[in-house]
Formats: sequence, C-alpha cells, structure tokens
Amino acid sequence: MCRRCGRGFQRPQVATGKGENMAKIAFLGLGVMGGPMAGHLAAAGHDVTVYNRTASKAQDWTGQHKGRAAATPREAAEGADFVMACVGNDDDLRGVCLGDNGAFAGMAKGSVFVDHTTVSARVTRELAEEAAKTGIGYVDAPISGGQAGAENGQLSVMCGGAQADYDCAAPVIDAYAKICKLMGPVGAGQTTKMCNQIAIAGLVQGLAESLRFAEASGLEIEKVVEVISQGAAGSWQMVNRHKTMAAGEFDHGFAVDWMRKDLGICLDTADDIGVSLPVTALVDQFYKEVQGMGGARWDTSSLIERLRR
Repeated sequence: MCRRCGRGFQRPQVATGKGENMAKIAFLGLGVMGGPMAGHLAAAGHDVTVYNRTASKAQDWTGQHKGRAAATPREAAEGADFVMACVGNDDDLRGVCLGDNGAFAGMAKGSVFVDHTTVSARVTRELAEEAAKTGIGYVDAPISGGQAGAENGQLSVMCGGAQADYDCAAPVIDAYAKICKLMGPVGAGQTTKMCNQIAIAGLVQGLAESLRFAEASGLEIEKVVEVISQGAAGSWQMVNRHKTMAAGEFDHGFAVDWMRKDLGICLDTADDIGVSLPVTALVDQFYKEVQGMGGARWDTSSLIERLRR
C-alpha cells in the first residue's frame, strides 16, 4: 500500500493486461536503458506515457509497446502517480524537471519522481528540495547492469529517499529490477552508484592488463579465463567481456564517454569529501586516451585496445 496516495501497486499475475492496482506512469528518456525499462512497465500492465527529447524515439516506442507519447515532460507527468527519468547528465535532468514545461509543473501533490539517471548527488538534493515545495516525493535510483540488464529486466537499482517514497515506488521499479534497495536519504543512491563505478574502473583496467599479458605471452585467452574465472579473479566483466576484448570488438555496452562522465562525478565528489581515489583518477585518464583514439562510443572494456598500441 502506498503511504503517499493510499493505493497499492503490484505486478500483475500475468505479463499483460491492466489490473486494478496498476499505476499511471510517465517515463522521460528512451535511450538504450530507458526505452527497455519503460517497455517493462508497459508489459507489466501499467498505464505508461513516454517523453523523449527526440520525438521520433517516443513514436517508435509507442509503435512497439502499449502506451502514449507526450510532447513535453509536463504533459507526460500530468496525472501520473510516478514519473521516472533516465536521461543524460545533470543539465538534462534539470531540463526535464524544471520550468513551465518540466515534469514538476505537471505533477500532483503526493506523486513520486524517480530518477534513474547517474548524476551528481548535488543536483539530486537540489531537485529533491524543489520537488518537496509542492509535496512531490523524490527517489534517486541510479542503475547498474548495462543495456542487457535493462532489456532483460535484471538491473541493480540503488535508491536514496524517504522510506515512505521508496516503499511506494519499489514495487513499480520491480518491473525491471533484479535487486532494488534503499541506501539512505536522498543522494545515497547516487553515492552508491559512485562506489559501483569506482570499483568497475579499477576492475576493467586490471582485466585489460591481464588479458593483454596473456596475449603477449602466447596463451589462449579462452583457456586462461576458463581457469582464473573460477577463482578469486573471477568477475562479471571477465565472464561477459573477455571474448569481445580478445577480438577487439567494442561496438556495444556502456560507452567510454558515459564512463568518463560518471568518473568525473566520482572524482569531484571525492574532492568535496576529502577522499583520495588514485586508481580511479588514473583510469579516467586512460579512458581519455581511448577517446583520443576514436573510441568515445566504444564499450568501457576497450581499455585493452590502449595497451595494444
């Protein structure tokens, strides 16, 4: 039962059809992550209205899923129980939230805004304060799991916000989540996502060095991974990326540009709180080199290509 609006929201017993406990949802941002996430909500039976800055993407989405497209974030948000966003960066998030055509202008008191974008904790707290002025709940809920996780409904969702807002939103988020957890007050979700990106940065660099070392030593990468992935060195990145890394194929996954944006947030926050992140700073510069090689849109596993040149 939702503590804000007095309604209960749950996934239906079947994947299609609208049940009495389904929510009215607006989804803002239909990129490689947002599009599939909105699709899972529609498939679960929720009443979904979508908005995308490039209107043709919204029309394409409605051609594949049951739902409507709106011309502005405000129009999409009008009458919605929940407004979900998955856009690009701090400025993009401000753009869909604020102003006469922003989502906040169309949201009613008691509705909840759920932000799945990876942004700074600073903008998260700023927007949460703005939402609170009109009685709108706010949950920052960045995601991890990549495009495959979004498509398969297997995302890790790390949330920050008031317990009541989280309790209201979590059953809806469940449509595309493998795990969804409240980490603390507003901003805690974004800070947890920073921990995630810090850990991945060092891990992928270590994997790149390991596989490049194996190559240069004349070892068969597949055999190496078969053995070491079963021990302490094993990781999701190793299992899911070693084949494409060995083949030099990087036209998939999480782009280097996006990773540098995320690592920039991590490093800025580390400066603010007085924490040293030497490995993260170094890997960020390695990604800068990959950008210079023309790999701005390559998958983050492309760190190995830098070692081959």
